[in-house]
Amino acid sequence: MQKNGTTRTLHTVKDADGAVTSRVRRTVLPSGLRIVTEQMAGTRSASIGVWVAVGSRDETPALHGCSHFLEHLLFKGTPERSAMDISVALDAVGGEFNAFTTKEYTVFHARVLDEDLPTAVDVLGDMVTSSTIEEADVEAERDVILDEIAMHDDDPDDVVHNLFAEQAWGDTPLGRPIAGTDASITAMTRAQIHRFYSRHYRADNMVVSVAGNIDHATVVRQVRQAFGRSGFLDGEAEPTPSEQSEKARRVHAGESRTVRPQEQVNLVLGVRGITRTDPRRYALGVLNTALGGGTSSRLFQEVRELRGLAYSVYSFATHHADAGVVGVSVGCLPGKYDAVLETVRNELAKVAADGLTADEVERGKGQLKGGLVLGLEDSGSRMSRIGKAELVNDELLTIDEVVARIEAVTVEDVSLLAKELFTQPELLAVVGPTG
Repeated sequence: MQKNGTTRTLHTVKDADGAVTSRVRRTVLPSGLRIVTEQMAGTRSASIGVWVAVGSRDETPALHGCSHFLEHLLFKGTPERSAMDISVALDAVGGEFNAFTTKEYTVFHARVLDEDLPTAVDVLGDMVTSSTIEEADVEAERDVILDEIAMHDDDPDDVVHNLFAEQAWGDTPLGRPIAGTDASITAMTRAQIHRFYSRHYRADNMVVSVAGNIDHATVVRQVRQAFGRSGFLDGEAEPTPSEQSEKARRVHAGESRTVRPQEQVNLVLGVRGITRTDPRRYALGVLNTALGGGTSSRLFQEVRELRGLAYSVYSFATHHADAGVVGVSVGCLPGKYDAVLETVRNELAKVAADGLTADEVERGKGQLKGGLVLGLEDSGSRMSRIGKAELVNDELLTIDEVVARIEAVTVEDVSLLAKELFTQPELLAVVGPTG
Protein backbone atom coordinates (compact mmCIF):
# COMPACT_ATOMS: atom_id res chain seq x y z
CA MET A 1 0.00 0.00 0.00
CA GLN A 2 1.25 3.49 -0.83
CA LYS A 3 2.60 5.69 1.97
CA ASN A 4 -0.36 8.05 1.74
CA GLY A 5 -2.90 5.32 1.15
CA THR A 6 -4.87 4.45 -1.95
CA THR A 7 -7.75 6.49 -3.33
CA ARG A 8 -10.29 5.72 -6.00
CA THR A 9 -13.59 7.04 -7.24
CA LEU A 10 -16.43 4.54 -6.78
CA HIS A 11 -19.35 6.35 -8.41
CA THR A 12 -20.04 9.60 -10.21
CA VAL A 13 -23.56 10.74 -11.04
CA LYS A 14 -24.23 13.62 -13.43
CA ASP A 15 -27.39 15.48 -14.40
CA ALA A 16 -28.70 15.98 -17.94
CA ASP A 17 -26.37 18.94 -18.44
CA GLY A 18 -23.30 16.99 -17.41
CA ALA A 19 -22.91 18.60 -13.98
CA VAL A 20 -21.83 16.27 -11.17
CA THR A 21 -24.63 15.76 -8.64
CA SER A 22 -22.93 13.05 -6.59
CA ARG A 23 -19.45 11.59 -6.37
CA VAL A 24 -18.41 8.78 -4.03
CA ARG A 25 -14.68 8.36 -3.30
CA ARG A 26 -12.77 5.97 -1.07
CA THR A 27 -9.33 6.20 0.53
CA VAL A 28 -7.66 3.41 2.50
CA LEU A 29 -4.82 4.60 4.72
CA PRO A 30 -1.79 2.35 5.37
CA SER A 31 -3.15 1.73 8.88
CA GLY A 32 -6.27 0.20 7.33
CA LEU A 33 -8.60 3.08 8.24
CA ARG A 34 -11.14 3.47 5.43
CA ILE A 35 -12.49 6.90 4.51
CA VAL A 36 -15.46 7.00 2.16
CA THR A 37 -17.20 10.22 1.13
CA GLU A 38 -20.11 11.34 -1.00
CA GLN A 39 -19.95 14.84 -2.40
CA MET A 40 -23.55 16.05 -2.78
CA ALA A 41 -24.47 19.00 -4.97
CA GLY A 42 -26.88 21.59 -3.60
CA THR A 43 -26.50 20.87 0.12
CA ARG A 44 -25.31 23.07 2.97
CA SER A 45 -24.88 20.32 5.54
CA ALA A 46 -22.29 17.64 6.15
CA SER A 47 -22.62 14.40 8.10
CA ILE A 48 -19.90 12.18 9.50
CA GLY A 49 -20.06 8.70 10.95
CA VAL A 50 -17.36 6.61 12.56
CA TRP A 51 -18.31 2.96 12.03
CA VAL A 52 -16.55 0.45 14.25
CA ALA A 53 -16.80 -3.25 13.42
CA VAL A 54 -17.65 -4.37 16.93
CA GLY A 55 -21.01 -5.11 18.50
CA SER A 56 -22.68 -7.33 21.03
CA ARG A 57 -22.00 -10.50 19.03
CA ASP A 58 -18.27 -9.97 19.64
CA GLU A 59 -18.71 -10.27 23.41
CA THR A 60 -18.10 -13.19 25.73
CA PRO A 61 -20.73 -13.85 28.43
CA ALA A 62 -18.54 -11.98 30.94
CA LEU A 63 -18.46 -8.96 28.61
CA HIS A 64 -22.15 -9.03 27.71
CA GLY A 65 -23.14 -5.39 27.09
CA CYS A 66 -19.56 -4.10 26.85
CA SER A 67 -19.92 -2.63 23.33
CA HIS A 68 -22.91 -0.55 24.44
CA PHE A 69 -21.23 0.39 27.75
CA LEU A 70 -18.18 1.57 25.80
CA GLU A 71 -20.34 3.59 23.41
CA HIS A 72 -21.57 5.58 26.42
CA LEU A 73 -18.11 5.99 27.92
CA LEU A 74 -16.51 7.50 24.83
CA PHE A 75 -18.61 10.62 25.42
CA LYS A 76 -17.13 11.07 28.90
CA GLY A 77 -13.81 12.68 28.07
CA THR A 78 -10.30 12.57 26.61
CA PRO A 79 -6.99 14.20 27.62
CA GLU A 80 -8.02 17.20 25.48
CA ARG A 81 -11.74 17.46 26.24
CA SER A 82 -14.04 16.88 29.19
CA ALA A 83 -17.53 15.45 28.69
CA MET A 84 -18.85 19.01 28.83
CA ASP A 85 -16.32 20.16 26.22
CA ILE A 86 -17.47 17.39 23.87
CA SER A 87 -21.11 18.41 24.24
CA VAL A 88 -20.42 22.15 23.93
CA ALA A 89 -18.30 21.74 20.78
CA LEU A 90 -21.24 20.37 18.77
CA ASP A 91 -24.06 22.21 20.55
CA ALA A 92 -22.36 25.54 19.88
CA VAL A 93 -22.68 25.06 16.14
CA GLY A 94 -26.19 23.58 16.22
CA GLY A 95 -24.96 20.10 15.38
CA GLU A 96 -26.79 16.82 15.87
CA PHE A 97 -24.62 14.33 17.69
CA ASN A 98 -25.27 10.76 18.85
CA ALA A 99 -24.24 7.11 18.73
CA PHE A 100 -25.77 3.64 18.66
CA THR A 101 -24.72 0.02 19.10
CA THR A 102 -25.98 -2.98 17.16
CA LYS A 103 -25.12 -6.66 17.32
CA GLU A 104 -22.39 -6.26 14.68
CA TYR A 105 -21.17 -2.66 14.76
CA THR A 106 -21.08 0.61 16.73
CA VAL A 107 -21.57 4.04 15.15
CA PHE A 108 -20.75 7.57 16.33
CA HIS A 109 -22.27 10.24 14.11
CA ALA A 110 -22.79 13.98 13.74
CA ARG A 111 -24.59 16.30 11.32
CA VAL A 112 -23.48 19.91 11.04
CA LEU A 113 -23.31 22.86 8.67
CA ASP A 114 -20.69 22.22 6.01
CA GLU A 115 -18.43 24.93 7.44
CA ASP A 116 -18.43 23.17 10.83
CA LEU A 117 -17.38 19.75 9.56
CA PRO A 118 -13.75 20.21 10.77
CA THR A 119 -15.05 20.55 14.33
CA ALA A 120 -17.17 17.40 14.05
CA VAL A 121 -14.26 15.41 12.57
CA ASP A 122 -11.90 16.55 15.33
CA VAL A 123 -14.34 15.83 18.17
CA LEU A 124 -15.21 12.36 16.88
CA GLY A 125 -11.58 11.53 16.16
CA ASP A 126 -10.59 12.61 19.66
CA MET A 127 -13.37 10.58 21.32
CA VAL A 128 -12.81 7.39 19.36
CA THR A 129 -9.01 7.29 19.55
CA SER A 130 -8.23 8.85 22.93
CA SER A 131 -10.99 8.17 25.44
CA THR A 132 -9.62 7.99 28.99
CA ILE A 133 -12.37 5.71 30.37
CA GLU A 134 -11.89 6.88 33.95
CA GLU A 135 -13.01 4.69 36.85
CA ALA A 136 -15.38 7.39 38.11
CA ASP A 137 -17.03 7.63 34.70
CA VAL A 138 -17.47 3.86 34.54
CA GLU A 139 -19.26 3.88 37.89
CA ALA A 140 -21.48 6.83 36.99
CA GLU A 141 -22.41 5.43 33.60
CA ARG A 142 -23.04 1.97 35.02
CA ASP A 143 -26.12 3.32 36.80
CA VAL A 144 -27.28 5.08 33.63
CA ILE A 145 -27.08 1.83 31.67
CA LEU A 146 -28.87 -0.13 34.39
CA ASP A 147 -31.63 2.48 34.18
CA GLU A 148 -31.73 2.07 30.40
CA ILE A 149 -32.02 -1.71 30.76
CA ALA A 150 -34.91 -1.20 33.19
CA MET A 151 -36.58 1.15 30.71
CA HIS A 152 -36.38 -1.50 27.97
CA ASP A 153 -37.65 -4.14 30.38
CA ASP A 154 -40.74 -1.99 30.91
CA ASP A 155 -41.45 -1.89 27.15
CA PRO A 156 -43.28 -5.10 26.13
CA ASP A 157 -42.33 -4.61 22.48
CA ASP A 158 -38.62 -4.59 23.39
CA VAL A 159 -39.13 -7.57 25.69
CA VAL A 160 -40.89 -9.71 23.08
CA HIS A 161 -38.28 -9.00 20.39
CA ASN A 162 -35.47 -9.87 22.81
CA LEU A 163 -37.35 -13.05 23.69
CA PHE A 164 -37.72 -13.83 19.98
CA ALA A 165 -33.97 -13.41 19.42
CA GLU A 166 -33.25 -15.65 22.41
CA GLN A 167 -35.58 -18.30 21.01
CA ALA A 168 -33.92 -18.03 17.60
CA TRP A 169 -30.28 -18.17 18.64
CA GLY A 170 -30.32 -19.33 22.25
CA ASP A 171 -27.42 -18.51 24.54
CA THR A 172 -25.18 -17.09 21.82
CA PRO A 173 -24.20 -13.44 21.27
CA LEU A 174 -26.93 -13.03 18.63
CA GLY A 175 -29.50 -14.32 21.10
CA ARG A 176 -28.60 -11.88 23.87
CA PRO A 177 -29.86 -8.28 24.27
CA ILE A 178 -27.41 -5.61 23.11
CA ALA A 179 -27.41 -3.61 26.35
CA GLY A 180 -26.49 -6.55 28.56
CA THR A 181 -28.19 -7.60 31.78
CA ASP A 182 -28.24 -6.22 35.31
CA ALA A 183 -25.80 -8.96 36.33
CA SER A 184 -23.32 -8.51 33.46
CA ILE A 185 -23.25 -4.70 33.69
CA THR A 186 -22.94 -4.73 37.49
CA ALA A 187 -19.99 -7.16 37.36
CA MET A 188 -18.07 -5.50 34.52
CA THR A 189 -14.85 -3.72 35.52
CA ARG A 190 -13.06 -0.72 34.11
CA ALA A 191 -10.08 -2.93 33.22
CA GLN A 192 -12.28 -5.29 31.18
CA ILE A 193 -13.86 -2.40 29.30
CA HIS A 194 -10.50 -0.78 28.57
CA ARG A 195 -9.05 -4.03 27.22
CA PHE A 196 -12.11 -4.42 24.98
CA TYR A 197 -11.60 -0.83 23.76
CA SER A 198 -7.92 -1.40 22.98
CA ARG A 199 -8.62 -4.65 21.18
CA HIS A 200 -11.47 -3.54 18.92
CA TYR A 201 -11.07 0.20 18.41
CA ARG A 202 -8.29 -0.07 15.85
CA ALA A 203 -7.81 1.82 12.61
CA ASP A 204 -8.18 -1.33 10.50
CA ASN A 205 -11.50 -2.06 12.21
CA MET A 206 -13.09 1.31 11.34
CA VAL A 207 -14.72 3.26 8.55
CA VAL A 208 -15.14 7.03 8.52
CA SER A 209 -17.97 8.05 6.21
CA VAL A 210 -18.77 11.66 5.30
CA ALA A 211 -21.47 13.04 3.02
CA GLY A 212 -22.66 16.51 2.04
CA ASN A 213 -21.05 19.66 0.72
CA ILE A 214 -17.53 18.34 1.12
CA ASP A 215 -14.26 17.77 -0.73
CA HIS A 216 -12.79 14.30 -0.43
CA ALA A 217 -9.11 15.29 -0.24
CA THR A 218 -9.88 17.88 2.44
CA VAL A 219 -11.83 15.32 4.48
CA VAL A 220 -8.93 12.85 4.25
CA ARG A 221 -6.53 15.50 5.59
CA GLN A 222 -8.91 16.34 8.43
CA VAL A 223 -9.36 12.68 9.34
CA ARG A 224 -5.60 12.05 9.28
CA GLN A 225 -5.07 14.89 11.73
CA ALA A 226 -8.02 14.09 14.02
CA PHE A 227 -7.40 10.34 14.16
CA GLY A 228 -3.62 10.60 14.30
CA ARG A 229 -3.58 11.18 18.05
CA SER A 230 -1.41 8.92 20.21
CA GLY A 231 -0.08 7.04 17.19
CA PHE A 232 -3.51 5.65 16.32
CA LEU A 233 -2.73 5.64 12.58
CA ASP A 234 0.79 4.27 12.95
CA GLY A 235 1.61 0.88 11.58
CA GLU A 236 -0.06 -1.11 8.83
CA ALA A 237 -3.29 -3.06 8.72
CA GLU A 238 -3.20 -6.73 9.59
CA PRO A 239 -6.00 -9.11 8.62
CA THR A 240 -7.90 -10.50 11.58
CA PRO A 241 -9.81 -13.80 11.58
CA SER A 242 -13.58 -13.72 11.82
CA GLU A 243 -14.98 -14.53 15.25
CA GLN A 244 -18.43 -15.43 13.94
CA SER A 245 -19.55 -18.84 15.06
CA GLU A 246 -21.05 -21.58 12.93
CA LYS A 247 -23.42 -22.10 15.85
CA ALA A 248 -24.95 -18.66 15.29
CA ARG A 249 -26.25 -19.61 11.86
CA ARG A 250 -28.70 -22.13 13.26
CA VAL A 251 -32.17 -20.92 14.19
CA HIS A 252 -34.03 -22.88 16.85
CA ALA A 253 -37.73 -23.35 16.24
CA GLY A 254 -40.03 -23.36 19.23
CA GLU A 255 -42.00 -21.15 21.58
CA SER A 256 -41.03 -18.83 24.45
CA ARG A 257 -43.46 -17.05 26.78
CA THR A 258 -43.15 -14.44 29.49
CA VAL A 259 -46.30 -13.86 31.53
CA ARG A 260 -46.86 -10.25 32.55
CA PRO A 261 -49.95 -8.52 33.99
CA GLN A 262 -50.29 -5.94 31.19
CA GLU A 263 -53.21 -4.78 29.09
CA GLN A 264 -51.97 -6.26 25.80
CA VAL A 265 -50.40 -9.44 24.51
CA ASN A 266 -47.35 -8.86 22.32
CA LEU A 267 -46.27 -11.65 20.01
CA VAL A 268 -43.65 -12.23 17.36
CA LEU A 269 -44.08 -15.16 14.96
CA GLY A 270 -41.24 -15.90 12.58
CA VAL A 271 -38.91 -18.26 10.74
CA ARG A 272 -35.29 -18.46 9.72
CA GLY A 273 -34.41 -15.74 7.17
CA ILE A 274 -31.42 -14.97 4.94
CA THR A 275 -28.08 -13.23 5.40
CA ARG A 276 -27.49 -9.62 4.48
CA THR A 277 -25.41 -10.53 1.41
CA ASP A 278 -27.86 -13.09 0.01
CA PRO A 279 -28.80 -11.97 -3.53
CA ARG A 280 -32.43 -12.76 -2.72
CA ARG A 281 -32.54 -9.86 -0.23
CA TYR A 282 -34.23 -7.68 -2.84
CA ALA A 283 -36.97 -10.24 -3.34
CA LEU A 284 -37.31 -10.46 0.45
CA GLY A 285 -37.58 -6.68 0.63
CA VAL A 286 -40.50 -6.76 -1.79
CA LEU A 287 -42.10 -9.71 0.00
CA ASN A 288 -41.72 -8.10 3.41
CA THR A 289 -43.13 -4.77 2.23
CA ALA A 290 -46.15 -6.31 0.50
CA LEU A 291 -46.79 -8.71 3.37
CA GLY A 292 -46.68 -6.30 6.29
CA GLY A 293 -44.94 -3.04 5.40
CA GLY A 294 -47.78 -0.56 5.08
CA THR A 295 -51.50 0.09 5.33
CA SER A 296 -52.17 -1.66 2.01
CA SER A 297 -50.17 -4.73 3.03
CA ARG A 298 -51.86 -8.09 3.31
CA LEU A 299 -51.37 -8.44 7.07
CA PHE A 300 -52.55 -4.91 7.88
CA GLN A 301 -55.64 -5.34 5.77
CA GLU A 302 -56.52 -8.78 7.12
CA VAL A 303 -55.63 -8.36 10.80
CA ARG A 304 -56.61 -4.75 11.40
CA GLU A 305 -58.90 -3.45 8.67
CA LEU A 306 -61.06 -6.50 7.96
CA ARG A 307 -61.07 -8.27 11.33
CA GLY A 308 -60.25 -5.48 13.79
CA LEU A 309 -58.02 -7.81 15.77
CA ALA A 310 -55.11 -5.46 16.53
CA TYR A 311 -54.02 -1.85 16.31
CA SER A 312 -50.43 -2.59 15.29
CA VAL A 313 -49.24 -5.36 13.00
CA TYR A 314 -46.14 -5.42 10.79
CA SER A 315 -43.62 -7.80 9.29
CA PHE A 316 -39.84 -7.45 9.44
CA ALA A 317 -36.64 -9.01 8.15
CA THR A 318 -33.43 -8.98 10.20
CA HIS A 319 -30.14 -9.66 8.42
CA HIS A 320 -26.74 -10.48 9.93
CA ALA A 321 -23.47 -11.52 8.30
CA ASP A 322 -24.25 -15.21 8.61
CA ALA A 323 -27.82 -15.44 9.90
CA GLY A 324 -31.25 -13.88 9.61
CA VAL A 325 -34.88 -14.09 10.67
CA VAL A 326 -38.18 -13.01 9.13
CA GLY A 327 -41.16 -12.36 11.35
CA VAL A 328 -44.48 -10.71 12.12
CA SER A 329 -45.02 -8.54 15.21
CA VAL A 330 -48.49 -7.90 16.67
CA GLY A 331 -49.90 -6.31 19.81
CA CYS A 332 -53.52 -7.19 20.67
CA LEU A 333 -56.04 -7.56 23.50
CA PRO A 334 -55.66 -10.84 25.41
CA GLY A 335 -59.08 -12.02 24.27
CA LYS A 336 -58.04 -11.73 20.62
CA TYR A 337 -54.71 -13.52 20.91
CA ASP A 338 -55.90 -16.86 19.53
CA ALA A 339 -57.65 -15.23 16.57
CA VAL A 340 -54.61 -13.06 15.81
CA LEU A 341 -52.23 -16.01 15.87
CA GLU A 342 -54.52 -18.10 13.69
CA THR A 343 -54.97 -15.26 11.18
CA VAL A 344 -51.24 -14.55 10.89
CA ARG A 345 -50.45 -18.24 10.47
CA ASN A 346 -53.12 -18.56 7.80
CA GLU A 347 -51.79 -15.57 5.85
CA LEU A 348 -48.24 -16.88 5.95
CA ALA A 349 -49.48 -20.29 4.79
CA LYS A 350 -51.36 -18.67 1.90
CA VAL A 351 -48.27 -16.74 0.82
CA ALA A 352 -46.17 -19.90 1.06
CA ALA A 353 -48.66 -21.82 -1.08
CA ASP A 354 -49.68 -19.18 -3.61
CA GLY A 355 -47.15 -16.37 -3.39
CA LEU A 356 -48.23 -12.78 -3.94
CA THR A 357 -50.32 -11.39 -6.77
CA ALA A 358 -48.71 -9.34 -9.51
CA ASP A 359 -50.43 -6.24 -8.12
CA GLU A 360 -49.07 -6.89 -4.63
CA VAL A 361 -45.56 -7.34 -5.98
CA GLU A 362 -45.77 -4.10 -7.96
CA ARG A 363 -47.06 -2.21 -4.92
CA GLY A 364 -44.29 -3.69 -2.81
CA LYS A 365 -41.66 -2.69 -5.35
CA GLY A 366 -43.07 0.83 -5.62
CA GLN A 367 -43.18 1.30 -1.87
CA LEU A 368 -39.66 -0.07 -1.46
CA LYS A 369 -38.22 2.16 -4.20
CA GLY A 370 -40.04 5.24 -2.97
CA GLY A 371 -38.92 4.70 0.61
CA LEU A 372 -35.34 4.20 -0.53
CA VAL A 373 -35.11 7.34 -2.65
CA LEU A 374 -37.07 9.61 -0.30
CA GLY A 375 -35.01 8.36 2.62
CA LEU A 376 -31.75 9.45 0.97
CA GLU A 377 -32.45 13.15 0.48
CA ASP A 378 -30.25 14.43 3.33
CA SER A 379 -26.57 14.11 4.09
CA GLY A 380 -27.14 11.99 7.20
CA SER A 381 -28.88 9.19 5.32
CA ARG A 382 -26.27 9.30 2.54
CA MET A 383 -23.49 9.07 5.11
CA SER A 384 -25.18 6.04 6.68
CA ARG A 385 -25.65 4.34 3.31
CA ILE A 386 -22.00 4.56 2.25
CA GLY A 387 -20.64 3.86 5.74
CA LYS A 388 -22.70 0.73 6.27
CA ALA A 389 -21.98 -0.49 2.74
CA GLU A 390 -18.24 -0.12 3.30
CA LEU A 391 -18.24 -1.78 6.71
CA VAL A 392 -20.67 -4.66 6.42
CA ASN A 393 -21.95 -5.14 2.85
CA ASP A 394 -20.33 -6.85 -0.08
CA GLU A 395 -20.65 -3.87 -2.42
CA LEU A 396 -21.62 -0.22 -2.72
CA LEU A 397 -24.28 0.21 -5.38
CA THR A 398 -25.55 3.49 -6.75
CA ILE A 399 -29.12 4.36 -5.91
CA ASP A 400 -30.08 3.67 -9.52
CA GLU A 401 -28.46 0.23 -9.32
CA VAL A 402 -30.41 -0.61 -6.16
CA VAL A 403 -33.64 0.58 -7.78
CA ALA A 404 -32.87 -1.56 -10.82
CA ARG A 405 -32.35 -4.65 -8.64
CA ILE A 406 -35.67 -4.03 -6.91
CA GLU A 407 -37.38 -3.52 -10.26
CA ALA A 408 -35.90 -6.80 -11.53
CA VAL A 409 -37.70 -8.82 -8.82
CA THR A 410 -40.39 -11.00 -10.38
CA VAL A 411 -43.58 -12.56 -9.04
CA GLU A 412 -41.87 -15.94 -9.33
CA ASP A 413 -38.85 -14.74 -7.32
CA VAL A 414 -41.14 -13.71 -4.49
CA SER A 415 -43.21 -16.89 -4.66
CA LEU A 416 -40.18 -19.19 -4.52
CA LEU A 417 -38.70 -17.31 -1.58
CA ALA A 418 -42.01 -17.21 0.30
CA LYS A 419 -42.44 -20.96 -0.15
CA GLU A 420 -38.92 -21.62 1.12
CA LEU A 421 -39.24 -19.31 4.14
CA PHE A 422 -42.78 -19.89 5.35
CA THR A 423 -42.75 -23.68 5.17
CA GLN A 424 -39.97 -23.82 7.78
CA PRO A 425 -40.56 -24.61 11.46
CA GLU A 426 -41.79 -21.48 13.23
CA LEU A 427 -40.50 -19.48 16.17
CA LEU A 428 -42.98 -17.83 18.52
CA ALA A 429 -42.34 -15.36 21.35
CA VAL A 430 -45.21 -14.09 23.53
CA VAL A 431 -45.28 -11.50 26.31
CA GLY A 432 -48.42 -10.65 28.24
CA PRO A 433 -51.24 -11.92 30.46
CA THR A 434 -51.58 -15.30 28.83
CA GLY A 435 -50.82 -18.74 30.14
